[in-house]
Amino acid sequence: MTQPRIAVIGAGLSGLACARGLAARGATVTLFDKGRAAGGRLATRRAEAAGQRLQWDHGAQYLTARGAGFAALLAEAGAAGWGEAGRFVGVPGMSALPRALAGGLDLRAARHVVALDGAPGAWMVRHHEASRIRPGQALPEAAPAEDGPFDAVAVTLPPAQAAALVARPAPGLRARLAAVGIAPCWTVLAAFGTRPDWPETLRPEAGPVGWLARDSGKPGRDAATECWVIQAGPGWSRAHLEADAAEVAPRLLAELPVAPPPIHLQAHRWRYSLVEQPLGEPCLWLPAARLGLAGDWCLAGRAEAAFDSGRALAAAILG
Repeated sequence: MTQPRIAVIGAGLSGLACARGLAARGATVTLFDKGRAAGGRLATRRAEAAGQRLQWDHGAQYLTARGAGFAALLAEAGAAGWGEAGRFVGVPGMSALPRALAGGLDLRAARHVVALDGAPGAWMVRHHEASRIRPGQALPEAAPAEDGPFDAVAVTLPPAQAAALVARPAPGLRARLAAVGIAPCWTVLAAFGTRPDWPETLRPEAGPVGWLARDSGKPGRDAATECWVIQAGPGWSRAHLEADAAEVAPRLLAELPVAPPPIHLQAHRWRYSLVEQPLGEPCLWLPAARLGLAGDWCLAGRAEAAFDSGRALAAAILG
């Protein structure tokens, strides 16, 4: 029997879970992601300042596992406990987790998928070099590269991005995807020469700041550095979504108790971050189209939900 060829678009946690589930059952899987590596919001940013090498987990801050399957996956990927009981992080950075999970998979990184053409059972994936795609600008004049044909396609992107990609092959999904609510998040990466008088972690009950953490206090980090992550709450992030990053960083820093002058300060905008209104189903699978969608947005705003959704879509595709 010929092994099915399946394309997975998006190499975040749901895409990795889907790809691993498919590969474990004999499918030939090709992963596409516009990032330079797998991971999505399981991300680590690095920089140098004042002669120090710095790093921050600027996406997901920690993971929790309620089910045995996700707990086993975290153990396999070398996650370590941090802070409160039940919290886990990647070592030496959060990006170590998806890097481990992507091992052995055919990952086409830095590829921005722009279209699905062909037909059910013979899908073609068209993509450009990600660095050539600019938000709000026209696509490059050069013809995109293409891969395929694929027997099925799994799309594990945020709903707004997924809706644009499946608009032609599955126009009926637009309304369902539009009902999903996802909040943005502005994240500030700060480093100091001396430690601020702040707690290791803080989740304020009110105000612009939604989360504060000393990233350099996590397992496997350089504890001699003072690297901190400041995340704005959903309301503030939404209100300032289109603000300039150079303005956001000092504004959020000013919302915290007085700190020493930063040696590094930058902001990162996560346009799709926190699931506020999930779909309410493990995944979406259209058997006739041989096309499916998955992500944490299907179930809940937790990393484990992304894992569960990806596995559910893999089972549906091969079921």
